[in-house]
Amino acid sequence: MDVRHDEGLKEPVSSGIWPEESLARVPYWVYQDEANYKREMERLFKAATWNFVCLEADIPDKGDYRTNHVGIMPVIAVRAADGSINCFENRCSHRGALIAFDDGGNVGNQFRCVYHSWSYDLSGNLRGIAFERGINGVGGMPKDFCRDDFSPRKLRTTTLAGLVFATLSPDTPPIEEYIGSEVVGRLKRVLNRPIRVMGRFVQPLPNNWKLYVENVKDTYHASILHTFLTTFRISRLTQGGGVLVSPDGGNHASYTIAMPEGANANAYKEQQIRSDQDGKFALADPSVLDSVEEFGDHIQLQILSVFPGFILQQIHNCLAVRHVVPRGVGKMDLVWTYFGFADDTPEMNRRRLRQQNLVGPAGFISMEDGCIGGFVQRGTAAAADEVSVIEMGGSTTESQATRATEASVRGFWKAYRRYMGY
Repeated sequence: MDVRHDEGLKEPVSSGIWPEESLARVPYWVYQDEANYKREMERLFKAATWNFVCLEADIPDKGDYRTNHVGIMPVIAVRAADGSINCFENRCSHRGALIAFDDGGNVGNQFRCVYHSWSYDLSGNLRGIAFERGINGVGGMPKDFCRDDFSPRKLRTTTLAGLVFATLSPDTPPIEEYIGSEVVGRLKRVLNRPIRVMGRFVQPLPNNWKLYVENVKDTYHASILHTFLTTFRISRLTQGGGVLVSPDGGNHASYTIAMPEGANANAYKEQQIRSDQDGKFALADPSVLDSVEEFGDHIQLQILSVFPGFILQQIHNCLAVRHVVPRGVGKMDLVWTYFGFADDTPEMNRRRLRQQNLVGPAGFISMEDGCIGGFVQRGTAAAADEVSVIEMGGSTTESQATRATEASVRGFWKAYRRYMGY
């Protein structure tokens, strides 16, 4: 395919071309090219996509707000007086400063920019200008200045099972249609009652944002990279499970079912896979793995994603949402929010707190994910025109009753290429 140009971009979108039409080949320049990154911010995050902005539980009352990002655009999500949720650009119309710079809080009836004290209502409308009429009739704004013409950009919002999503496009379809019925079912499986936020943090990662999204969708790597998953039989490819991929490719849910491995129990050892450390490691405090059946289906691990950058996790009784925030071609932030349910018993609350040691930047399971994207970013530094091979399980994006597949990774690239025009 020819190198593409967009209006307003002086440099080419890529330093190379997309290889063959197969979804099983991805060129490494997509993680490196500055013009391609700028185009993603327009063609993905500002397009007809739903972007996670907060949990409804984050903003239960009038004036409660959370700040977040849609791509690189800072946004505010706030609960209005009528109970609705508004989302608008976190940018003062005057000189462009952040309107709100805390992660969240309550502002009562209005936001006020710290720079020059211009104020905004809970819908993002410009409502007040300090010294608008000047002093003693001198200075101030022109009499014909219209506040309504100068408000931050507003986003449409929608909610699903306690999640709040926002979009800049009038063409984005209803959220359940956008995600697909099978994946929505798996989302509602976990988010089946009111939640309670338990904690959150931000993890900077040294890699392009797409490498982390791929990693989340990569069901093949989990029990090969993560020694803890394999050793303590939380997720092994030899257990039951599979991957669901939405028809458009962009959304997925992978799952592991607790069941005996049978004749495949020694498969990791026979292949000398590094994550097979059976008998070599033990836990000083085994209570971290004390789990209970919570959803009635024996699924002990489920990872779900919504294009372009939302993740929902259930690993035993450890529940969290993750949000991917691009910070440049070779860096990103991963925003974690752990949660439980409002009706959790004290015992369940303690169980969730213990299991939160499993997953996170230093988690027994996921600490490897914090560095593997950086390994790829570094390893491909001189390979812009080379390609990755994503062919486990074939070259299509259909759901499969196995996790020894890269179907959901190919699904991401199917959606990505459609939005980007490749």
